[in-house]
Amino acid sequence: MALQFPDIDPVALSLGPLEIRWYALAYLAGFLLGWRYALFLAGKDEGKGQAITKTQIDDFLPWGIMGVIFGGRLGYVLFYQTSYFMQNPLEIFKIWHGGMSFHGGVLGMMVAMAAYSWHGKSSLLRLTDLVSCAAPIGLFFGRLANFVNGELFGRATDAPWGMVFPRGGEMPRHPSQLYEAVLEGLVLFGVLALLARKESLRNKPGVLTGIFLMGYGLARVIVEFFREPDIQLGLIADAVTMGQILSVPMVLCGLILFFYAGRKQAVS
Repeated sequence: MALQFPDIDPVALSLGPLEIRWYALAYLAGFLLGWRYALFLAGKDEGKGQAITKTQIDDFLPWGIMGVIFGGRLGYVLFYQTSYFMQNPLEIFKIWHGGMSFHGGVLGMMVAMAAYSWHGKSSLLRLTDLVSCAAPIGLFFGRLANFVNGELFGRATDAPWGMVFPRGGEMPRHPSQLYEAVLEGLVLFGVLALLARKESLRNKPGVLTGIFLMGYGLARVIVEFFREPDIQLGLIADAVTMGQILSVPMVLCGLILFFYAGRKQAVS
């Protein structure tokens, strides 16, 4: 007996021609709650040396939003749907139709953080640590939105929790969006929240960022074994998905950063 996909309207609120979708609300919730959590973490070290201040977090928020949106969309265009958007270039700007790449969003956020740190003469790695601790909040809501949209579902399964998705045919499938919400969102947030309580780690800028990159990369590689490959790409070399290919460099960069920052003398 397969579970049936719940009858959820992807449109949360309709006001005449204006539609407010759960997907957009998920992004809004991620940004707002992530911002508030970053402010909370910044308050722990406010007034200490090169620590990021609450004012700097407020100032950086618009930079971060633009980095995620532009990077996420550009990453989706380049990594997943290049041929389609070359034929339909105006579709690139219709982000309300969906289609965002997390890996592209990470690159966009990195550019935004580097630009802001240079502009505001603040510590780049201290900023990336705060953003990394808050990022799983957005990942959690984003994956829930994927589930509500009935997109990015998993591979066929005979597991008792397999679910029949409207666009997934008659076979029950892994609700891989929920797997990702748990691993990339709840678990990764919990791990980073516990580690961020240690002042010794907060005083080694880059350590928390390295842990985030490794944690997300590993979680994504694992879940991709249960997630249906993108139909336009399929399995690359009949073995791996694009998501796994893009996640491996994250793990390696996180590992390098973790050991590099961990070996440096703590700063306050």
